Amino acid sequence: MSPLMKQFLLLFVIAFTSIAVAQENPDLSQKLNVDFLQLDAEVSIFPRAESVSGNTLFKVQILNSIDSLFIDAKKMEFSEVLVNNIKAKYSNDGTRIWIKNKFKKGTNYEVSLSYKAKPTRAMYFINWDAPKELEVTKQVWTQGQGRDNSNWIPSLDDLTEKLLINLRVNFENGYEVVANGILQEKVSLNDSITQWKYKMDHPMSSYLMAIAAGDYSYRSLESATKVSLSLYFQSKDSLKFEPTYRHSQKIFDFLEKEIGVAYPWQNYKQIPVQDFIFSGMENTGTTIFSNTFIIDSTAFNDENYVFVNAHELAHQWFGNMVTEKNSQNHWLHEGFATYYAWLAEKEVFGEDYYYWKLFQSAEQLKELSDSGKGESLLNPKASSLTFYQKGAWALHMLKELVGKENFDTAIKNYLNNNAYSIVTTENFIEEVEKASKRSVDSWVQDWLHQSAFQGSEALESLQRSAFIKDYMGVAALRETPFSIKKELLSKALTKPINEYVGQEAIFQISGENSPAAIDLYKKAFASNNIMLRQAIAVSIDKIPLELKSDFFSLLKDESYITIENALLKAWLQFPEETAYLLEQTKDVQGFQNKNVRLLWLIINLVSPEVDPELSKAYFNELSQSTSKYLPSGLRQNALGYLYQLNAFTSDNLKDLLSCAQHPNYRFKNYCTSLLDQLLLKEEYRLQYAELHDTLNSTDKEFLTKKLEN
Repeated sequence: MSPLMKQFLLLFVIAFTSIAVAQENPDLSQKLNVDFLQLDAEVSIFPRAESVSGNTLFKVQILNSIDSLFIDAKKMEFSEVLVNNIKAKYSNDGTRIWIKNKFKKGTNYEVSLSYKAKPTRAMYFINWDAPKELEVTKQVWTQGQGRDNSNWIPSLDDLTEKLLINLRVNFENGYEVVANGILQEKVSLNDSITQWKYKMDHPMSSYLMAIAAGDYSYRSLESATKVSLSLYFQSKDSLKFEPTYRHSQKIFDFLEKEIGVAYPWQNYKQIPVQDFIFSGMENTGTTIFSNTFIIDSTAFNDENYVFVNAHELAHQWFGNMVTEKNSQNHWLHEGFATYYAWLAEKEVFGEDYYYWKLFQSAEQLKELSDSGKGESLLNPKASSLTFYQKGAWALHMLKELVGKENFDTAIKNYLNNNAYSIVTTENFIEEVEKASKRSVDSWVQDWLHQSAFQGSEALESLQRSAFIKDYMGVAALRETPFSIKKELLSKALTKPINEYVGQEAIFQISGENSPAAIDLYKKAFASNNIMLRQAIAVSIDKIPLELKSDFFSLLKDESYITIENALLKAWLQFPEETAYLLEQTKDVQGFQNKNVRLLWLIINLVSPEVDPELSKAYFNELSQSTSKYLPSGLRQNALGYLYQLNAFTSDNLKDLLSCAQHPNYRFKNYCTSLLDQLLLKEEYRLQYAELHDTLNSTDKEFLTKKLEN
């Protein structure tokens, strides 16, 4: 065969292969032929109409000549489509818009789209239909992780496609608007609309675009390296600012130093929102997180924002600066973010806390593994427990294997050599082996490929902590008779007390009422350790009379978990003390779900000595806590209590329908399950049937399907 013929056949095969790829996998075909360089977008948000409109300008480079390209756009209408300012032909299938043009190899083009949409995902409109007299939170926020942002803006669902993104957001006056990047300026467009112009300086994946708007204030801090940190809050939460964001600056400075690579974006913003779908989301330079973490100093002792704060910040390097090629490499995001968040918590709370997190995680992973449900870290369908915690454990073990200096060098090289690009597990392993000058094949096999959790290796690592050895020594006594172990438990409750070891001792005293057990409880009470006293409140089954006054003192502890448990158990055992117990806790609200307040209302409602007029007010307060304008955690708590009382009003039943369609899937699942339980009872099926004609069309359709089941 002549060289000319060989060349002809080679070109034919390449052309044929390209056609086949395009037909079978348009995503891959576009990736091979088009490089999206930049997106400049203007987005107008209409919160009361729950709609958006806008204009997007994509700058693209054509790698190989093609006759069309696509942009993801779900359920959008387009009024104008231009290529280099010339009207272009296009087709819109409801998920993508295909722009038809003779795109030439090696040429740059500008593709302009004018659109409008009513997003049902990715952009959420909170309480804009609330009556004016209700002072409730009004917000708009986005959550586009995965492939969702193309519901509110034409974009690229392919997370491996990185481009420079600049957003201009038009929104009602009187609200703060936050988006990725530096705020260049605010421009008044007219008497009612302000435009916020944000600009990025490095490319990023489209799924990391974010917008949040609402009645916010913010305070600015500055990192040790002069990065601007903006921490947002609502005016009503100003007194909770410090405990909510406690240690934020310390976390930022620690992570930047520990990772060894400068923070990769222009600034860092954190914005709490109502009813967020997850705990937090690491949008580029712009973390949005659940306002359940808006807490006071008492709540800080029970549940705080520190881990989520550090986790989402770590993602700015691991996930945002370097991005996984595909879900098989997902641990490169979540495992790394979890590991560095644990290190940040270690910096804040100490080494014992770090090893306690490792220990708790190891127990969960071993249980999963022993049940035959262990998963490889490279399994693209693995659970969150695997990606997050097994991934973090893998890094912990790798650092012990190669040494901290080599590990840190590998991390820095991995980030710097792959900055603002796509990575695989192999990229990371290569840097580890270069830095340590050794093979890590055994680690790869044991921690990445094996589905089983390496419990023996983990245990050996944990026992490097003297505290864990002490804890495991006490935990090993669980099946030992109290009379034999009481001296050892007493030692665990003797100062200096490790609160984790002390809590384990308290749990093992539960159910014991002997004089020796009473003495140990007295000792724990006298320690004034919040966590030991919380363990008593949670674990005690029957309150000995000798401990009554000590137990009642728990009602004044700096822990809402302690107060809730102490109130319930004291009331159940000493009903004659109801008035005193209620008086002691009348001003306590608790967490955002008002765990203490709602319990307080319930005790009032079921106590015969309460004034009937007050009972009516208390019931109304409980019943109104299911309103769709309130945070989902509070609504769920109230619905649970109303179910126990079997006291749903018509409004509560309507609220339950809206809850069962809520975007927060955990809340939605809870409400759906509760609704299904109610509909098993004829009385509630009849009540819902009577309500049918008073419902809006969405709730009618939803209820009809439920009643037909």
